[in-house]
Amino acid sequence: MSKIQKATKPQEVQATIKEFTREFLGEVLEAELEEFLGYKKYERSDSDNYRNGYTPKSVKTTCGPIELLVPRDRKGEFEPQLIRKRQTMLDEIENQITALYAKGMSTRDIQEILSDMYGFDVSPSLISKITDRILPKIKEWQARPLKEKYFLLWIDCIFYNIREDGQVRKKAIDVVISIDLEGYKEILGFWIDGTESSRFWLGVLNDLKARGVRDVFIFSVDGLTGLDKAIEATFPKADIQRCVVHQIRNSLRYVS
Repeated sequence: MSKIQKATKPQEVQATIKEFTREFLGEVLEAELEEFLGYKKYERSDSDNYRNGYTPKSVKTTCGPIELLVPRDRKGEFEPQLIRKRQTMLDEIENQITALYAKGMSTRDIQEILSDMYGFDVSPSLISKITDRILPKIKEWQARPLKEKYFLLWIDCIFYNIREDGQVRKKAIDVVISIDLEGYKEILGFWIDGTESSRFWLGVLNDLKARGVRDVFIFSVDGLTGLDKAIEATFPKADIQRCVVHQIRNSLRYVS
């Protein structure tokens, strides 16, 4: 996950999701081969079939083309279910990944989503292998240490359609993007919550403090409910600035 910490533009939130999608698909393919062979990588086995390198494959998604390395077995009997041999397009894959993140990655939820993704029921043992590989990477990225000081933090949200309880709902994913003292932009994290309130934003900002942030010079925000009070409580010395883009948009509403 360290590869996707840096961002040069706010629009690269989408690029971050694309990179996470690529890593996710790679881990799932590895878990599928592990399930097929019946033993883990580097584990001793009496089987006469074993791993035999990788085959490069390009698949198209709605967040752009993704280059993958599909693992092979020596006998050539392994048939991936996530991305079949002749399949070159994955529809709405990033929405599926966001849904996994939003749902908290429980086994039941993942079984539901992967079943929807594959078109058939996935075995509990495969789900267990997938979650065992994916959860540590998500938690590592969510909890990675941050710098002590940032010049500016943008707090805004993007909207995604997420399947929940058998229905597609639009949810806001709050994103925190920073500019550090050297002028680099970095995505600090994503947070999902049903309601935006002071309590929710206190949780977000305290999470940043727990990961090492001690001082922020400027917060650029869009008047989100309860955010100003949360900033004053957690970073009392920081200046709060209304986002210029949102100021212009709000002003243009009153211009004929």
